[in-house]
Formats: sequence, structure tokens, C-alpha cells
Amino acid sequence: MSTRVFEKWYREDRLPHIFCTGCGNGTVMNCAIKAVDTMQWEIDDTVFISGIGCSSRAPGYISTDSLHTTHGRALAFATGVKMANPDLHVVVFTGDGDLSAIGGNHFIHACRRNIDMTVICMNNMIYGMTGGQGSPCTPVGKISTTTPYGAAEPVFDLADLAVAAGANHVARWTSYHTKELTKAIETGLATEGLSFIEAMVQCPTAYGRRNKLRNVTDMVEWMRTHAILLQKARRMEAEGVPIPEDHFTVGEFIHRHRPAMGVRR
Repeated sequence: MSTRVFEKWYREDRLPHIFCTGCGNGTVMNCAIKAVDTMQWEIDDTVFISGIGCSSRAPGYISTDSLHTTHGRALAFATGVKMANPDLHVVVFTGDGDLSAIGGNHFIHACRRNIDMTVICMNNMIYGMTGGQGSPCTPVGKISTTTPYGAAEPVFDLADLAVAAGANHVARWTSYHTKELTKAIETGLATEGLSFIEAMVQCPTAYGRRNKLRNVTDMVEWMRTHAILLQKARRMEAEGVPIPEDHFTVGEFIHRHRPAMGVRR
């Protein structure tokens, strides 16, 4: 990131950040800010909104107006901001627990309404801030404070859920795939309607140390080797080759042009 971009978009007086050593959230923030700067948006016209959780601290480090809202309700607040002033660019930072558990219905209906905003979910597969509890995205068999013998429930596929619910742009990458993630966010920012970008991120403190991935490089390497390009996954499916349970797909899931709410006509 260039010095100009950093100085324009970040609140240097709020640094250093509170994220744990090795956390992937800072990488996603940088990718998002690069994309916003590429769009040539202005600080006064842009709002970052979040709920509660590790990822939700992100707007506090950014120089725009921001809202740090209640747990799971970021999309409801963001909808209010966008409907009150459609000229604002609205970006939401959220986590897998914040978005898919207590905020699940807000997520579904924001996609259904196709509100003109960009939602960036930092999915670390656990509740990182509140004690390491299992989230709806904790993989089967993985350890958390609430699943000490391994998670038994199947995970929510957030990208597939967003597609089914009606979002116009949906993509998933990881904190390893920085170029692809930045481009996916940029595409989302440029798309009318709801854009959902899921970023799989490492959490060595809450998730990694309970699942033999406490070393940051080990967890990043795990994401690299367990990510399957969507095109390859579809070929495998057509050929009857099963995708291993502990792998996940990355790429652009959909890009369409359903009518959007919150757009000035």
C-alpha cells in the first residue's frame, strides 16, 4: 500500500491496532482500502459500518464516518444509512459469527432486498473476540470452547447462501489470495445492489491454537492448499469426483444485475 493511500484512509492516531499477532483481518482491511481508493471515492461520501467482533473493530481505524453497531445488526444499520442517503457509499465489515448467527436473518433479507452496499465478511471460522466459541462456520470436527469434542453441525456456506438469497455479486477468497480478493472487492464496490465478499482469514489465537494451526504460516498454508477454484470444483462435480470435506471453493460465484434498493434514480 502506498504512503498516500495509507495517510488518506487510515487514522494513524488509532494505531497500533488491537488485532492479535498473525490475525488476517488487517490484510483484508488493506485489500478493501486499496479497492476503495481505486474507485476514487471520497472520504466524505463513504461510510464503513460494523457489528461486534474482531473484524468489526476495522472501521475505527478508517478516516471516514463509521458506525460500530450492535451484535449481528450491522446490515440493518447499513440499510438505514443507505435508504436515508442513497448518495453514500456503504461498506460493511463483519465476521462469520456476527453475520451468520445472530445476524443471519438480516443477512438473508439484505440480500433479498438487494440493498446497494458491499458486505465484506472476515470468516475466521470461530468467535475470536468473545472466547473462542464455535460459530455456524466452524468446520465439522474442529475444536472450540463450545465444541470441545469437535463441531458436529454442518457449516453454513455463506457464499452459496448469498447467491440463493439474491445478492448481485458474490465472491470468496482468502487472506492468502490478496490480489484476487482486492479485485473481488473492487468489483463489488462497482456493482449496484448487494455485493458479498467472503474472506477466509487466519485466527492463530482462538482457532489455530485449538486445531494444531497456531503457527501463522501453517494456517495460511492450510488456506492455500485447501482452497479449490470454483471452476475446478464444478468440473469435479460434473465428473462425479467428490470435493474433500475440509476443502472450500474460491472464486466469483455470481455477478448479475437484479434491480437494487437504495439507488437514486
